[in-house]
Amino acid sequence: MDTILAAGISQSYERLEGSGFMNWLINSKLLLLAVSAGVLCISQPLARTPRMQRIAVGQWGGSHVQMLVKDDSAWIEYDCAHGEISGPLTLDSQGCFTLNGTVVREHGGPIRRNEPQVSQPAVYSGSINGEEMNLTVKLVENDQSIGTFTLTHGQPGRLRKCR
Repeated sequence: MDTILAAGISQSYERLEGSGFMNWLINSKLLLLAVSAGVLCISQPLARTPRMQRIAVGQWGGSHVQMLVKDDSAWIEYDCAHGEISGPLTLDSQGCFTLNGTVVREHGGPIRRNEPQVSQPAVYSGSINGEEMNLTVKLVENDQSIGTFTLTHGQPGRLRKCR
């Protein structure tokens, strides 16, 4: 009986092979495998692309500093200065940032009517962990530090404006 079964399978295989059905079946499987591999190759880079995070919009405050973050800019106020960051406020995958902006120094006493404000290029760098931001501000021209600050999202700054 085993011989009869084996002979029947062999004859069936030969009929399928001769009819072109086996070639069609093999080609269909290869095509399906190629399409599946192509879909996986295309979708993998998209799945791994990190989504750029942004600094949370709203008020950030700390000792001697407060920052108001909008969608594409931030306004920073210090005891005796103020500054601005323009452009997207993005974070890297570790929650760190380096952003270009400006600083304008202020002074105590009266401000003259036509007194020019001198805006200096500055680098704002730091990191965010949860609701806390560590911020360092340096002037570009001479690498002078304006300060290092700790700010909390949703909290007002505690400023002592120079008078």
